[in-house]
Parts: sequence; C-alpha cells; structure tokens
Amino acid sequence: MTPEAARRDHWQMLRYLATNALYGALVGAAVAGALIWLNIGAVGIHIARSSSPFLAAAMVVAPFALLFGGAVAASSIALLPYRRKFRR
Repeated sequence: MTPEAARRDHWQMLRYLATNALYGALVGAAVAGALIWLNIGAVGIHIARSSSPFLAAAMVVAPFALLFGGAVAASSIALLPYRRKFRR
C-alpha cells in the first residue's frame, strides 16, 4: 500500500467513524428527548420546575448523546470490514 493510498484509507475510516458516532449521538439525544417528553421517572417535571431548565435538559441529553455515540462508534469499529478489503 502506497503512502497516498494509506492516507486516503485513513480519511475514509475517520469519516466512517465520525458518521456513525454522529448517528449514535442523534439517537441518544432522541432517546433523552423521549425520556423527558414521556416524563419517565418524573424527569420532565423536575426539568420544568428547575431554575435553569435548559441547563438541566442539557445535563440529561449530553450524557445520553455521548454514551450512544460512543457505543455506535465502538460497534462500527468492531464490525469494520477491513480484513476483507485488503485480503490477498
């Protein structure tokens, strides 16, 4: 593999990983939004009654987005068809 082909392959893998992490973060944010909207565990009420509801909502949504984004990124690495691509 030439250095240029390796560089191109690395950028493709980084783009693949970033795309999957973004999809996971969006799913995590949607799950957190559903948790707040459906008021599971009275989270929605606690956020609504908070003195700064946007900060409280961010403290719920951000960990979900990071957790789901990391999980999807890790699973995409584990399922990466890299060996098949460079089989001799």
